[in-house]
Amino acid sequence: MNRIIFSISLILLFIIGSGCSKEEAKPVSVEPEEEETVETDIKDEIEEAVPDYVYPLTGIGTDNLVDQRTVAVMINNDPKARPQSGLHKADIVYEVLAEGSITRLLAIFQSELPEKVGPVRSARDYYIELSKGYDTFYVAHGFSPDAKEMLQAGEIDNINGMEYDGILFKRASFRKAPHNSYITFENIMKGAVENNYATTHDQKPLPFLKADQLESIVGEAAVKAKIAYSKAESTIVDYQYDNELQKYYRYAGNESTTDLDSEEPVLLDNVFILETSHKVLDNAGRRDIDLVSGGNAYLLQKGKKQEVQWKNVDGRILPYVNDQPVGLVPGKTWINIVPSLEAVTFTETAN
Repeated sequence: MNRIIFSISLILLFIIGSGCSKEEAKPVSVEPEEEETVETDIKDEIEEAVPDYVYPLTGIGTDNLVDQRTVAVMINNDPKARPQSGLHKADIVYEVLAEGSITRLLAIFQSELPEKVGPVRSARDYYIELSKGYDTFYVAHGFSPDAKEMLQAGEIDNINGMEYDGILFKRASFRKAPHNSYITFENIMKGAVENNYATTHDQKPLPFLKADQLESIVGEAAVKAKIAYSKAESTIVDYQYDNELQKYYRYAGNESTTDLDSEEPVLLDNVFILETSHKVLDNAGRRDIDLVSGGNAYLLQKGKKQEVQWKNVDGRILPYVNDQPVGLVPGKTWINIVPSLEAVTFTETAN
C-alpha cells in the first residue's frame, strides 16, 4: 500500500513539474521575437519618411527627381487684374513697384506648376535681373525700352507675348487689355522647346532651417504687417499670421489674395520686406531700383518679426544678420521691395 501511494506521488510531482516548466519557457521564446519585430518596423518607418530629394527654393522634401527648370512669370497686380491665376503655387514672389504706385509681381515656379498663369504683364530691367539670379526661363507680355534691349541681347532665355499673342498667350474675354493675357504652363514649356531653351537644370538651394531649429526663431511678436505703397487702399498690402496653420495670409486692398479658378489662398512661410533706393527715370514713371547695395529689412517667420539686413548674393536677395545668412522656414516666400521701411507697420496681436 505504501509503495502504491509513493508511486502515485511521484507521478503527480512529475506532471506538475512538467506543467510549470512549460509555462515558464513560453515567454522566454516569444519576447525577443516581438521586440525585434517592433524595432524593425520603427526602423523601416524612419527610412520611409526620409525623402529622396528636396526642392531647392522651398526646402520641402519630395520623392520625385527635382530637375524642372525654374520659370519666372511677370504677373499683373493692377486692381483690375485681381484675383490672379497661379500665384498660390509660386515658390517665390517678388513684389516691386512698376510705374506709379502699382506693384508688379515676379512669380518664380518650380516645386508646383500651375495649369494657368496670369494676367501676364510687361518686363522691366530690374525684374529681369531678379530672374537671372535663379537662371529662370522668363515669361512676360511687353517690355520697357531697357528691358527690350536686355531680352533681345539674350541676357535671359525668354518668350514674350508681343511675339506670341494669340499663339502661346491667350486673351481672356472677361477682362480688358492689358489685364487679360494668360498662358498655360503647357504653352510655357512649348515655347521653351520651340526656342531650344533648356527645360531642366540644377538649381542652387536657398538656406533653410532644419525642423529642430524652427523653435529657436527669434524676434518680436508681429502677427500682422501692413505695407502702404501709397495712400490708396488698393495699393496697401497686409499679411496676417494664422497660428493654427503657422503660415501668413496675404491681402491686397483688403481682399484676400486667392487663386481666380480654385479660390485657394496664398499661404506663406516667409515674408521678407526690404528697403532700397527708387528713382523715377522718365515722364512715363519708369524706375531705377537699386538691387545691389543692400540695406535694412524685416523678416517675418512664425509670427515673429526680425530686423535684418538684405544682401544681393549672386543675384538673389537674401536676409543676413551680423554678416551671417538667416535660414528660411521651409515653404513659400514673398519678398516686398519698398522705397522706405517707414511704409511698414506691425501689430503684435490678431485683435
